[in-house]
Amino acid sequence: MTASLYPSSDCRPPDYTPAVRFLDHLAKNGLTGDGRQYKSAARHFLFWLDKRAIALSSVDESIVQRFRRHRCRCPRYSAHQVSTDLYLSHTRRLVRFLEDAGDIPVAGGAGCIDAHLGDYAKDLSTEGYSRVIWRGYCSEAEHFSCWLRFSRQLGRDIDDDVIERFARHLCRCPITRKRAKLAEPTGQKHRRRGARRFVGFLRARGVLQPAIVSGVQEDHRITAFRSWLERQRGATAGTIRRYVQEVTRWLSKLPLDPAAYDAAMLRDIVLKQPQSRSRSSVRMTVTVLRAYLRFLSARGECRPELSYVVPPARRRSIKLPRHAPQATIERIIASCDTTTPVEIRDKAIILLLARLGLRAGDVWALRLPDVDWANGRIRVKGKGRRPSMLPLPQDVGEALLAYLRQARPPASTDRVFLRVQAPFRPFSSSAEIAGIVSRVLARAGIDDVPTGSHVFRHSLGTNMLRSGASLDAVGTVLRHSHRSTTTIYAKVDTTMLQRVVQPWPEIASC
Repeated sequence: MTASLYPSSDCRPPDYTPAVRFLDHLAKNGLTGDGRQYKSAARHFLFWLDKRAIALSSVDESIVQRFRRHRCRCPRYSAHQVSTDLYLSHTRRLVRFLEDAGDIPVAGGAGCIDAHLGDYAKDLSTEGYSRVIWRGYCSEAEHFSCWLRFSRQLGRDIDDDVIERFARHLCRCPITRKRAKLAEPTGQKHRRRGARRFVGFLRARGVLQPAIVSGVQEDHRITAFRSWLERQRGATAGTIRRYVQEVTRWLSKLPLDPAAYDAAMLRDIVLKQPQSRSRSSVRMTVTVLRAYLRFLSARGECRPELSYVVPPARRRSIKLPRHAPQATIERIIASCDTTTPVEIRDKAIILLLARLGLRAGDVWALRLPDVDWANGRIRVKGKGRRPSMLPLPQDVGEALLAYLRQARPPASTDRVFLRVQAPFRPFSSSAEIAGIVSRVLARAGIDDVPTGSHVFRHSLGTNMLRSGASLDAVGTVLRHSHRSTTTIYAKVDTTMLQRVVQPWPEIASC
C-alpha cells in the first residue's frame, strides 16, 4: 500500500518538511482558517515532484506549468483542483516561500528586490502621496517583483520591453486572486506606471543598472544643429526636439558635404513627400529646412544663397482670431472660486492669462525669482527666451500672493505653479495649462468660449484694439517681435474696417 501511494525510487514518502515550514510561515503571518487548501496544494506539488524525480532546487515557472497540465492520477488529490487558478496560486506561493528560504535558487538573489519594498513604501510616504495612491504604488511594486521572480527576469537588464511584458502578461502571480486575468487597458496603464516608478527607485539606489542608452550615435551634423538652436537662436527644449526630429527624417537624403548641396535636391526635400503628410507637416519641413540652411551658411559650410532657395511657407490665414468679449472674460474670472487649493491656483493662472496675455508656456515656466514684488513687475521669457518685464496688476498680484501663501505646497523646486497632489512637482508641459482652462470653463458652465489658453491672449489683443489702442501698443503688450504678427488683430476691428473698405463695383458699400 505504501509503495502505491508513494512510488518513489526508495519506496518512501516524499519529504513534506517544506510544506510544514510553509504552513507555519502562513500561520505566523495571519493566515485565516485551517489552511487546508494551502496544505493540499503544497503536499500535492511536493508529491508530484517526487513522483517525477524532479529536484526541488530546479523548480521554476516551467515546472509549475507542467504540474498544472499533468493528467492527475495522484491518490488522495483532486484532478479538478490542479487546473484552477486558485490552486496554482497556492502552489506559486509555496515556490516563492521556498525561494525566499533559499531552497530554490533564483538568479540575482531571491530577495534582492523584495528587500527594498519597505524602503520604497517609506519613500512614497516621504513624497507625500495620499493613502490610496501610496497603496496602489506599493501593490504594483510587489506585483512587479513577484512577476520578475516567476518569469525569471531577475539578474537581467530591466528595460522598457520587460516592463511592457509585465503590463500585458496574463497574471497568475500568487499575490491576489483578483489578478488572475488579463488586465484591461486601464489596468495595464497602472501596471506600467507602477513598475516604471519602482524601477526608477531601484536605479536611484544602485540596485539596478541605469537604463542602457541606444548605442546608435547621433549624427555630428544634428548635434551641431541642436547646439546652434539652443545657444544662438535661444530655442526652447520643445522647439529643439521638433526641429531635430524633422531634420533626422530627411538629412540622410542629402550629401555628407553641405558644399555639394544644390537647389534641385533642396526643393525635392519639400516637394517629394508622402501624400499622407498634412499641410502643417509640410510647412514644418519648409521652416526647419530654411533654419538648417541658415545654420550651415552661418558656419560657412554651404553657399549663403542656398538659404533663399526654399521660400517661406505662407499660412492661409482666413479665420479671425478666436476671442471672447471683455464681459465674458470678466465672467470667467468672477466664476473662479477660492475655497480649495486647486481653485486658488487656477484663479491665479486665469488672471495671468487674461490680464497679461501670457502664453501657456510662459505660465508653465514661471519661477519664483521672476516675480519682483518690490517693484510690482514680473519677468517673462516668452518665445526665443527673450526676457520681458511686465507690470503686475493689482488683482493678479493678490491672486499670486494668495496662492503662494495658502495653496502652494512645500517643494524644492522654484517653479511657481505645482500639482496639488503628491508628489508636488511642476506640470509636465504647458498643455496642462490648457487643461486647467477647460476645467475652469466647465466648472463655471461657460460653453460659448473657444477652448484653450490662447483665447485669453487673442481676447486681450482684440479688446485693446477695439478700445482704441494702436497696433504698436497691442504688439508691445503681447510682446510680438514683428509688427506683421500684430496685424492679424486688425481683422477684428470691424468699425475701423467699415471706414476704409472700398465698395465693390456697382454695389453699395457694406
